[in-house]
Amino acid sequence: MTQVEATTERIITAGAEDVFDTLADYSGKRERLLSEHFSEYEVREGGDGEGTLVHWKLQATSKRVRDCLLDVTEPTDGQLVEKDRNSSMVTTWTVTPAGEGKSRVLVTSVWTGAGGIGGFFERTFAPKGLGRIYDAVLARLAQETEK
Repeated sequence: MTQVEATTERIITAGAEDVFDTLADYSGKRERLLSEHFSEYEVREGGDGEGTLVHWKLQATSKRVRDCLLDVTEPTDGQLVEKDRNSSMVTTWTVTPAGEGKSRVLVTSVWTGAGGIGGFFERTFAPKGLGRIYDAVLARLAQETEK
């Protein structure tokens, strides 16, 4: 078994604090950012960044649905970490200033992949598919924050 990683990023024309606050607002704005790949969204504890427990189902492919129960932490300023209780997946959202009135949002998910031939296909295709899903979320984040 090996570690699999999917990463994508976007420059958004909005201040880093506003962008981060939108991402961290699990009880309000965050659900609106999710693409059609997400379903059964539910905040179970907290709702604003650190201390939030949130649930959703992520349909990565027509046959692959991941039931996610995520603990949210904020280890450093501008960073949200979502650790899935149901798998080894950890997703980190990092928001940093990118010039006046702009932000860089980097999202990285890592998990322990399968071994054998299934693991080969997972390492080859899953990062690209998850990257496309997060590209859609980042596009919605831009629409939400660029005013």
